[in-house]
Amino acid sequence: MTFYHIAKNVVWLILKPLYRMEVIGKENIPKEGPVIICSNHISNLDPPIVGITATRDVHFLAKEELFEKPWLGKLMTHLNAFPIKRGMSDRQALRQALSLLKNGKTLGLFPEGTRSKTGKLGEGLSGIGFFALRSEATVIPCAIIGPYKIGKRLKVVYGSPIEMNKLRQDKVSAKVVTEKIMSNIQSLLENNSQK
Repeated sequence: MTFYHIAKNVVWLILKPLYRMEVIGKENIPKEGPVIICSNHISNLDPPIVGITATRDVHFLAKEELFEKPWLGKLMTHLNAFPIKRGMSDRQALRQALSLLKNGKTLGLFPEGTRSKTGKLGEGLSGIGFFALRSEATVIPCAIIGPYKIGKRLKVVYGSPIEMNKLRQDKVSAKVVTEKIMSNIQSLLENNSQK
């Protein structure tokens, strides 16, 4: 068993009872082939939450600053994260992400690029649409519905794959694809909000 899988099991055992976690729609994630999971972003705990609830090993882009301390950088690498420079086009990170998808891996992305201060879904970055268009990946929308409060229910919902074939054939812009992805995440949030 790899370090990633040990960490995944340990974090699951800690966080599931803590947040009374409910996971819906895991069966929507394909068992094989490239996948992009696109989720809203409300907490620093979102990446581990997606990591432990997805049925696949998930690779994440993480801000470069997290890799500056050698021990933390090593840990992040073992947890399938790799660095990206914020605020600029990081070609190396883009190439690495596309290479992972080309090799049939799963990429976890937070289209807003940063945590939402209000808990409401913000605008998505066009880079997300770029990944979806430039790869043959299945795109799965995901909604994390909080709050992250001990004892309160946390819901993680994986939606149906977003139909990408026509968008790719029509050569639509990355912005249009990002808007479609965000619209799907918004629908999941609205349809599964905590009662």
